[in-house]
Amino acid sequence: MGIDDEGNEERVVFWIEYQPEALWAVGRAVNVQLRPDSGPRDEDYIFKGYELDDALTEANGALSDDLRVSSEEGIEQEVLPFARDEILERLERWFFHHGDGKKA
Repeated sequence: MGIDDEGNEERVVFWIEYQPEALWAVGRAVNVQLRPDSGPRDEDYIFKGYELDDALTEANGALSDDLRVSSEEGIEQEVLPFARDEILERLERWFFHHGDGKKA
């Protein structure tokens, strides 16, 4: 959660995704719940690259920056950083169960 330039509450969402062509992508979007469609837009992506560690660095840096700004605005939040093991676990679950009808 944060505050926009006009003092209104806003919801910020960060994510890391694995894309075709072996790309890792990091996204950041504001107030997705107010959009007519829920899919990510091109301008939501803040990083695309081939190394998971680079994606983690970018995602956690952006998350840290947003948390610092929120803190300066008086909004204290505890949000855990993205973790390599958590992402790899989800990717492996998806990879090994893809097409069998189970969700990752």
